Amino acid sequence: MKKWAEVALGVVTSIGGFLEVGSIATSAQGGAEFGYQLAWVLVLGTMSLAILMEMTGRLAAVSQRTYADLLRERFGYRFFLLPLVAVFVVSLLVVISEIGGVSIALQIATGIDFRWWAIPTAIVGWFLLWRGNFTIVEQGTAMLGLVAISFAVGALKLHPVWPTLGRAMLPSLPSHDRARYWYLAVSILGASISPYLYLFYSAGAIEDEWTIEHLGVNRVTAGMGNVFGGGLAIATLVTAALVLAPREIKVDRYEQIALVLATPLGRAGLVFFIMTLFITCFGATLEIVLAMAYLLAQGLGWNWSENLKPDKDARFATSYSVLILLAALPIAIGMDPLTLTNISMVATAASLPVTVIPLFVLMNDGDLLNTHVNGWPSNLALVVIALLSIVLLVAALPLQLLGGG
Repeated sequence: MKKWAEVALGVVTSIGGFLEVGSIATSAQGGAEFGYQLAWVLVLGTMSLAILMEMTGRLAAVSQRTYADLLRERFGYRFFLLPLVAVFVVSLLVVISEIGGVSIALQIATGIDFRWWAIPTAIVGWFLLWRGNFTIVEQGTAMLGLVAISFAVGALKLHPVWPTLGRAMLPSLPSHDRARYWYLAVSILGASISPYLYLFYSAGAIEDEWTIEHLGVNRVTAGMGNVFGGGLAIATLVTAALVLAPREIKVDRYEQIALVLATPLGRAGLVFFIMTLFITCFGATLEIVLAMAYLLAQGLGWNWSENLKPDKDARFATSYSVLILLAALPIAIGMDPLTLTNISMVATAASLPVTVIPLFVLMNDGDLLNTHVNGWPSNLALVVIALLSIVLLVAALPLQLLGGG
């Protein structure tokens, strides 16, 4: 019974934590400009993330080491600097975007300019990290984030054309503006397969004291949680396709995205949008800052755990304290959150090879995983994801210039 409770909690946490500023923005832009056509990209991103999370969770549960820790140990410190710098830089861009999302939600709710909310958001987030524990960060904000289900309710009330949506789940070529289409495809993949997600998941397995007995919990959490979470992202795309596309509204401000819920759900839809943007972005802010602090601590051999008092892992606590306040500054001086979100999602997609390719080596290391190494289906899936990550690396900058401006 306890194991099933852990499965249910893990799935709910994954659903509530999947949708955040990147997924909301890129899915809405995709639906507004191309209707259902980019739904297949969300399916691909969701499946890829589920596979990567299952593997990094299995790696942590069996070896009792995080993925970042094993990267440094097995590949050496010099190699580790590459993923450390790449993931650190793109994660910093993403956490700035998340603070921007929180600030925009508060601006819509109060009318006070978003710039004034950045520093208070960072301070409240820092206080929760400083005084709270891993359960609060992982489960608390994610449970509240279930308000994002309102996107699914909105999509159903708009009565999508199901056969057309079903066909859009398969890859297709753009009907117009190819550069913009592929740019948004890369952005959506960056939002769906952010490295911080599986690095945080790996560290979380250690924080939650997973063992080999939790491998079943890991599979269901990574699989079902991401499937349902990806479904919410598809619902966001569908609502944008049905509300914004007919009006020829291209999303260049977060306030425009509020229409996708306000149209089918009325005033309540606006409230749900504000709550969803605020809660999911705030939760993601905490997770990304922790993921960055985990990466530094595990890579440099520091003591670390969100479940420890700050004086027991001072360098770890100092890292997340500095990072969350630093991330608030660009928003406080007026940097546009949506523009930064789009840039950070493309940069995230470009950074994937440095964390995806080494995983293939570790997941086939019998000394680490014993009988739990990858089988050929898992290896095939990981090779496909690795090749996809290389394509994204090569295509990211040209598409940013041609399709993103």
